[in-house]
Amino acid sequence: MKKYGGSRALRPGLLASAALLVAGCSSQGTLLPSAAELEGLYGQGAELRLNGNVVDVRVDQDPAQIRRGGILWARVGPYIFLFSPQTEELLQRFPDVAAVRVRTYVGGRLVASAMLLRDELTSVTWREAVRRVAKARLEGTRNPAHLEDLVRYGEDHTRFEYAPRFREN
Repeated sequence: MKKYGGSRALRPGLLASAALLVAGCSSQGTLLPSAAELEGLYGQGAELRLNGNVVDVRVDQDPAQIRRGGILWARVGPYIFLFSPQTEELLQRFPDVAAVRVRTYVGGRLVASAMLLRDELTSVTWREAVRRVAKARLEGTRNPAHLEDLVRYGEDHTRFEYAPRFREN
């Protein structure tokens, strides 16, 4: 009684098919940005690095901003970069990027961190986010309510954390 005779005959063909399938999957690869593609994306002051499928952005914030604007300016920092056309383009161009995380530092110390997940914003909410950043950048010094508005929007749409001294008491 040949219990396995039929499967032995199929085995080489099955192995060849599996090898082609695996080779086909790996030849497509993942669509993640290279270091060269990340370089300079947010200007010269930002350092970008790929950490798995998350783009990490490190930005040194001007200490004068924190001295003048306190908690509010400390919190708004990551959102200025996250809700930008550069981030939107990055997420559109590289479908395997799961998130973008921006960390801001002053004097080497972490001030704030916010991570925007790939599918958090729609085309409509992207436009709204970019509009809020523009308002905050153009009018935030004269009217801090625009900064507060951007921070609230950021907190509603990201995973965020602030250094202890910049948290609400």
